[in-house]
Amino acid sequence: MNLDSLMGLDCAITICNLKGEIVYMNSKSQEVFAKWGGGNLVGKSLFSCHLPSSIATIKRLMKEGKSNTYTIEKGGIRKLIHQTPWYDDGKVTGMVELSIVLPDDMPHHKRD
Repeated sequence: MNLDSLMGLDCAITICNLKGEIVYMNSKSQEVFAKWGGGNLVGKSLFSCHLPSSIATIKRLMKEGKSNTYTIEKGGIRKLIHQTPWYDDGKVTGMVELSIVLPDDMPHHKRD
């Protein structure tokens, strides 16, 4: 898949390498992080804008090849955050973060 096909998705996609350097941001990610530089953040470390506890979590997830999913709320907007490693030749190469706005009236379906 060409990463350009992710550019218009209605969720923020940010990808970093093992050093924490941002290697990709789709349009929504650039919009979400506009006040910090938007697309100009590509090539910069995401560790410089995270708390030490968050940096430790990201590094641990990449080392262990594990995912992390949680929800946040900022300014009355709820989001689902999913962080997951990405691989090249079977080795963890970095981390992908998806940030999806959750609508207030989001339905929940339980299926058996």
